[in-house]
Amino acid sequence: MADVTTWDAGGETIRIRKDLRAPMRDGVELALDVYSGPEDKPRPALVALSPYGKELQALALTMPPQRRPSPMWDGCIEAGDIARIVANDYVHVIGDLRGSGASGGEHIGNYNAGGVSLGQDAYDVIEWVAAQPWCDGNVGMVGISYFGSMQVLAAAERPPHLKAIFVSGGHYDFYETTYHGGIMWFMPRAAREGRGGDSGWAFTDGVKSRMLETFSPKEVQERVARRLADPDVAAWPNLVHVLNYPKNHEAWFDIVLNELDGEWYEERNPINLAENIDIPVWLQIDQGRGWTMDGTIELFDALKGPKKLDIGSYPPMQSRPFIEEHDKMFRWYDYWLKGIDNGVMDEPAVSVFVEGSRERVTGDQWPPKDVEYRPLYLRPRRKLSAEPELMGAQHAAPDGFYQAPLTVTDKVEILSWSTEPFEVDTELIGSGAAHIFAEIDQDDTNFILRLWDAAPNGKRQLITTGYLKASHRELDERTTEGSPYHPHTRAVPVEPGTIEEYVVRLYPFANTFKPGHHLTVELSCDEPLADEHNALLPPDAFHLPVGRPVTHKIYRDATHRSRLVLPYATRPATD
Repeated sequence: MADVTTWDAGGETIRIRKDLRAPMRDGVELALDVYSGPEDKPRPALVALSPYGKELQALALTMPPQRRPSPMWDGCIEAGDIARIVANDYVHVIGDLRGSGASGGEHIGNYNAGGVSLGQDAYDVIEWVAAQPWCDGNVGMVGISYFGSMQVLAAAERPPHLKAIFVSGGHYDFYETTYHGGIMWFMPRAAREGRGGDSGWAFTDGVKSRMLETFSPKEVQERVARRLADPDVAAWPNLVHVLNYPKNHEAWFDIVLNELDGEWYEERNPINLAENIDIPVWLQIDQGRGWTMDGTIELFDALKGPKKLDIGSYPPMQSRPFIEEHDKMFRWYDYWLKGIDNGVMDEPAVSVFVEGSRERVTGDQWPPKDVEYRPLYLRPRRKLSAEPELMGAQHAAPDGFYQAPLTVTDKVEILSWSTEPFEVDTELIGSGAAHIFAEIDQDDTNFILRLWDAAPNGKRQLITTGYLKASHRELDERTTEGSPYHPHTRAVPVEPGTIEEYVVRLYPFANTFKPGHHLTVELSCDEPLADEHNALLPPDAFHLPVGRPVTHKIYRDATHRSRLVLPYATRPATD
């Protein structure tokens, strides 16, 4: 029997049913907390599922929303504003996924790919919720990030009572969530272990490593030795620790052992499942979350049913508890779950906030405007120009930098090139590419690019980024002008002293450069430890530094036309 209590939320009473048990088809029970209004009547339900712990989500009742860099910000409080959801006459259902928190069963690897599909469990939870006397049979879902990805996994299973989803800040291609351009990103470590502004998973003995469950001890030892042979990994204390003590950090251990894309990541990739989704889907993402922008747009393009794509502004991190986008969410669910004709489906399918002009543009697809890809060439004297360099390498000598490992220095070397000030409003919207001709003296390095909008007063804002591990430079058949794709299925060492062309994908963005502003591109192989952008992010939101000393020569002459290829808007947005 569930423990039923009440909560006074600013004069509004919330009925709380704690620790309800939803049976899964294999007999495992998942633990749920249910929040509703005090009147005993059926309502539409919004379901939130994650491994972060339902008790943590309950802090939304007592903690005012925190924005970065508040030390109270916790990246795992992502299930939504309980009091507001109840005030809008919905039931809020928050549950612990299989193998986490108070739920039974085992959670093995990525999205439980080594056990029962989390989408299957979500199906069973949704159908159980729909059958309860406090639900009217109409079910949606709520929550950002992991909670958002769970919505896509659930929708792909087609539970009959799931009528629509509203996904904010979800992560989809799991390889691109953990390795940007082949470079390991530390944020998933924080989300799983709990550190640097994240409480992490509600771990139990039911959370297990897919690698330890799949391979023999000898095979695991061989895989660990291979990863430790990578100088980047061997130079980073946390990675050395997790590889030697995998049972302390099972989920992170699996990610570290799988540095290449392939079956382990693709098995539960929500984008691969999108063709099964036929219910209405609203996708929301803020700029500054490059990899999530890419995945969100890719998912939007794959969906066949009613859909919306809403791209918001900086800063890149939403508040915790998560409260943003609730107005839009309620309009969406009022239409699809309550049958209220509020005009939401009369509005354009795509809405994008454009930085710089701070205007919204709309259309029927991404990008919402026609674009023309044009080059900006890297030139001597740190200039970016629409005209290519005419001199050969003997006169236009390469730029260069030497980066020592962070074990030796905390100074990150950065090269930069800038345009002349723009004379008229210049709008760029879409993805992009950087073609970098480089020579290095090691067999691998990182290429990290950051593009800034720099104002005359010296203030600047990051508009997009690009990452590529040099050994992952191979391109695949999806590549088009301004939109490169890398398979990341193998690593090909670089021959030291050879000039190679590295084509780096620049994540989707939207920005208008105002008169007097200029575009600056920065190139490095590590990230600065702190700057005006990183201050907005949790402490662990950076990438694995290069663990070997590397000298880089960047060629930008008549033969080696290093350049950016950027999406210039060419027409007004459609109404």
